[in-house]
Amino acid sequence: MAAEFTHLHVHSEYSLLDGHSHIKKLVKAAKEQGMNSLALTDHGAMYGTIEFYQTCMDAGIKPIIGCESYLSPRAMSERTGQYDYWHLLLLAENDVGYRNLLELTTQAHIRGYYLRPRLDRETLAKYSEGIIATSSCLSGEIPKLLLKGDLNGARQTVNWYRDLFPDRFFLEIQEHHGDGSEQTKLNQMLYDLSRETGLPLLATNDLHYVSSKDADAQDVLLCIQTGRRWKTPSACASTAKNIS
Repeated sequence: MAAEFTHLHVHSEYSLLDGHSHIKKLVKAAKEQGMNSLALTDHGAMYGTIEFYQTCMDAGIKPIIGCESYLSPRAMSERTGQYDYWHLLLLAENDVGYRNLLELTTQAHIRGYYLRPRLDRETLAKYSEGIIATSSCLSGEIPKLLLKGDLNGARQTVNWYRDLFPDRFFLEIQEHHGDGSEQTKLNQMLYDLSRETGLPLLATNDLHYVSSKDADAQDVLLCIQTGRRWKTPSACASTAKNIS
């Protein structure tokens, strides 16, 4: 892995029943591969922030603090009816952004919790200063619009995020599955959207474990989370990526 690459979409063991990257092992691997910076973006929470920051500083690696939030299409106070959300990757650009991330995750748990700690657009807009955002993974709002063929909806959504995060919003591309996958098709759509809108692309891996030998253990975590049997076809096959 080239030293110039920085993992910006990273889930640790603090992404409960989903991530299998132990922070000390994660930082150690990043250091061994010559990386000089690393992010932590756990699902909906920032429980691992202090441990991650201290471990990175001890290793001489720049820590980038973030969170992969759950954004509700409705008011976060609503706790009845259809349950859905989009993923949204948020990274602290500076101290103001870090404090806003803390506020957002707190509000998501206190005011927005409905099976997941959710945000809504109003709250996100209130605490957006100092935060870098991306379109996130296959579960992001823009990717979902693109994959269902709603290009106009994707364009409108891009404009909303660009206005909210001026010069701080990126279209996120990933590749984990090889040619012909849904992600590969989405990447081409994101590339076309980037050319049309002028928004920059950001390449990430949806990192959930440190080494390839951890893949089975991460699959087991997903099976516990979803109540499915391990090794059942199509049940819990990991879509995540390791650090290398």
